[in-house]
Amino acid sequence: MLSSSRYTLRDSEAVQDVYHSNGWTDGLPVVPPTSKAVEAFLEHANISADYLVGVEPVRNQRVTAEKLAINAVMAGCTPQHFPVVIAAWSALLQPEFLLHGATSSTGGCAIFMVINGPIRHEIGATGTFSALGNSCRATTVIGRAVRLGLINILDVRPGSIDRATLGHPGKLSYCVAEDEEDSQWLPLSEARGAPKGASAVTVMAALAPRQIMNEWTTAPEEILETFAAEIRANQRHYSIYSGNYAIVVAKQLRDHLNNAGWSKADIGRFIYERARIHRREWADVGKGAIVQDRGDSEYCALKSPDHLLVVAAGGPAGGFGSVIPPWLAHRTAAVTMPIGNVGDRSISGSAGQQSSTTPIGTAQ
Repeated sequence: MLSSSRYTLRDSEAVQDVYHSNGWTDGLPVVPPTSKAVEAFLEHANISADYLVGVEPVRNQRVTAEKLAINAVMAGCTPQHFPVVIAAWSALLQPEFLLHGATSSTGGCAIFMVINGPIRHEIGATGTFSALGNSCRATTVIGRAVRLGLINILDVRPGSIDRATLGHPGKLSYCVAEDEEDSQWLPLSEARGAPKGASAVTVMAALAPRQIMNEWTTAPEEILETFAAEIRANQRHYSIYSGNYAIVVAKQLRDHLNNAGWSKADIGRFIYERARIHRREWADVGKGAIVQDRGDSEYCALKSPDHLLVVAAGGPAGGFGSVIPPWLAHRTAAVTMPIGNVGDRSISGSAGQQSSTTPIGTAQ
């Protein structure tokens, strides 16, 4: 039984007018969330409407399956996409993610998501051409469903809870499927502790992607130095503190690294050693006032090599990659959550109390 309010509207145009005038959208048209559509999502996930996915603790706001299903319908999801949306929200509501801080900050981050495992094939999620753009329906609408849920469940609207000074386009949708089939590396989720062959989603509070290019070498150290230099630039221009960073490595650069026998762990160790700056370097970018007497203090972008999220994705040609910086590295942690049949979980009040929603990778 659905508990949400119902509206009877004459046509599609009226639906859009009502949703836009009430601030229930992200500025784009929505799919009307009819009772039939919402119930189909819940049925596919084998979950009740009042199932409590979790509670946002700052405002004690409950997040139920019914509300998530409504927003997933609005975003253009199909029922097959819905388990990914639920898992993503279970991850977001883990304390270490710091959802309220990430979504209310003036820093303007968005929720970056990486999908791994067999579910990618079930939902048609691709991780090749335009991997960080509109690569496929699945990644676009799943990312949008999470954003609409933030708006309509937690009131994360610009000027309300969302105090972003600038924001970035990832606030509409920021989701990628890892290209596991065309990579010799461990999938991100498995590298972060998920069982081999399991489906999972990883969430990270992230700034906009910063694209890099290096087409003039096949040496792993030189390729990765370009990534490290972009991370160091973020330390200078934005935040000096350590935490999770993500790098997306497209096929051309990935092949060079694979041919040289470099694993994701090798990449993490190299970036850990190279992505660090001294506080005095802030004086070179107009921030000399805060160097004070600590100019020789060294800051590493990563707390450990394991804090680098290495994602295999992108089209087959071009020496391109991307660095995805964290919002506030020392305050928030990326979380990896398994995707499964949530209807089989024991409901005991909050995501943190359900053993089957225990996050896999949450290193801070």
